[in-house]
Amino acid sequence: MSTFDKSRLRKVESILVSQPDPKDENSPYFKLASKFSIKVDFRPFIHIEPIDIKEFRKQKIDILSHTAVIFTSRNAVDHFFRLCKESKVEMPPDMKYFCISEQTANYLQKYIVIRKRKIFTGAKTATDLIEILKKHKNEKYIFPCSNIRKQDIPDFLTENGYKFTEAVIYKTVASDLSDLADVNYDMIAFFSPSGINSLFVNFPEFKQNNTRIAAFGPTTSKAVKEAGLTLDIEAPMPNAPSMTGAIELYIKKANGL
Repeated sequence: MSTFDKSRLRKVESILVSQPDPKDENSPYFKLASKFSIKVDFRPFIHIEPIDIKEFRKQKIDILSHTAVIFTSRNAVDHFFRLCKESKVEMPPDMKYFCISEQTANYLQKYIVIRKRKIFTGAKTATDLIEILKKHKNEKYIFPCSNIRKQDIPDFLTENGYKFTEAVIYKTVASDLSDLADVNYDMIAFFSPSGINSLFVNFPEFKQNNTRIAAFGPTTSKAVKEAGLTLDIEAPMPNAPSMTGAIELYIKKANGL
């Protein structure tokens, strides 16, 4: 069963989701809004800025000296192949690609003919991908990533003596949220530590007061607590694997439904 701090159980009428508007009209957030007659707004707290070719060259990375690429997001795929094009680098047919998920692997077809390439795919998480990497220790990997990224894959590669190069190919930066200065929501939903950082970059004097905070994933939850905020909803929950599911459980309690 879910447990919430009873002293902070107050009615929820508005939620700010720190992500872009869903493109799917069947998004569970729209269903949540309709089901409980609440306002749900979307606003990305972070955005991606590309590393230009001049900045990339300062890293002195020879892409073609590697035998495999590790992709953990579609952003990494887009910016890696952009820099390849700008560097006039053509990926050889025998290059291997290790992708965190099938979705990321399928996205590669935007740039290469995937049926002719060696592609290894994880189920969804970094842990799944690491299990695959364990079987391919002799590759020389290039790991395209953001200036802010999770430690699990680089730590695994380092601790186990793999040959790899980390290539920062885009930046994750705080978005300008100044127009929200006088707007209050009953709840804000976060999905990454970068989102928490953006909150305080924009509002250094932010006081949580009665605003409920929802966080998805252990690293985001940890960032909430380290920022001195009260974590009201920690997703996923055993009985609610999604953010919307966890929020719904809270609303049912707080709104007396």
